[in-house]
Amino acid sequence: MMLSLDLSHTTGAFTLEARVEAGAGITVLFGPSGSGKTSLINAVAGLIRPDRGRVVVKGRVLVDTQAGIFLPPWQRGVGLVFQEARLFPHLDVRANLLYGRRWSADPATDGDVARLVDLLDLGPLLGRRPRHLSGGERSRVALGRALVARPDVLLLDEPLASLDAARKAEILPHVERLRDERELVIIYVTHAIEEAARLADTLVLMEGGAVVASGPIEVLTARLDLVGRFPADQAGAVLTGRVVAHHAGEGLTEVDVHGARLLVPRTADALGAGLRVRIAARDVSLGRGPLGRLSMLNRIEASVLAIAPHLADDGMVDVALSAGGFTLVARVTRRAVAELDLQPGVAVTALVKSVALDRRSLARDQATGQT
Repeated sequence: MMLSLDLSHTTGAFTLEARVEAGAGITVLFGPSGSGKTSLINAVAGLIRPDRGRVVVKGRVLVDTQAGIFLPPWQRGVGLVFQEARLFPHLDVRANLLYGRRWSADPATDGDVARLVDLLDLGPLLGRRPRHLSGGERSRVALGRALVARPDVLLLDEPLASLDAARKAEILPHVERLRDERELVIIYVTHAIEEAARLADTLVLMEGGAVVASGPIEVLTARLDLVGRFPADQAGAVLTGRVVAHHAGEGLTEVDVHGARLLVPRTADALGAGLRVRIAARDVSLGRGPLGRLSMLNRIEASVLAIAPHLADDGMVDVALSAGGFTLVARVTRRAVAELDLQPGVAVTALVKSVALDRRSLARDQATGQT
């Protein structure tokens, strides 16, 4: 692993106990406010000194409390981007970018900077001051400034939390390009499932200062013991498939997910391109036997894997469904479970509204090598 940490730290009544392993790509720290996400990345950045632990990046020890090692932030090879861009208001974009060179033992060359400017589409902005930039533009400049220092690890602390949907849509493709084009460890903090579903190579769930679970997002979002840890409107499965057809006249794109076909809102992706689809548990209905003609176009034949009461104890039940090569989650009422006589092994048809699969539920999948 390119980053390995195992540490504990107590501040007042809050204790962080975390163990995380991360490789190249994006590791998303996901959890509610106060779960310890920011404390964890601050420990990597050197902004807090943990009571106990060890942090290693690319074989280089940044922290080892037992050996008395604690490198200062400027010697760690770590780039940190906060929720607020924190640009220097008296400097233009070019000067803000180049400021990152001052704190690096191996700063970006002029050629590197030029490539970053292209990667982040900053060319038209170089002569502007921060007050003349949009929120999304400021976020891109902050990313560029961190990268000019050529870090081994890029820490992004909820960089999109203060942006509206349009500005988020502007930034996310640039984060994806950083993942795809650079051998970086990226630790991305968020509590927005659509960002996690789009970006995560590895998902780390945090709660109460502890790591609850870690692994591929497709696996963790389908586990019934973890579904209740997501906000009710965010629980659901993340699936990976390939674009197999476009139905232009109907405004739909057809995606193959391990042999099952899903119709989603029309995308511009090429045939064969990888696509991630997030299906909210609340948007999955279940049926048994002949269903006749329905407006729901997405029908997936599956069998019940497991049933568990929703943690909120609100009369709802989470049902895990095996659909061949992937797992779905449906959230239905206890009455529906009784009336359909649902139990493990029972065959059902999962119905997903096409309108539920809006564009926020879709993301290109890096693992396929397609963009």
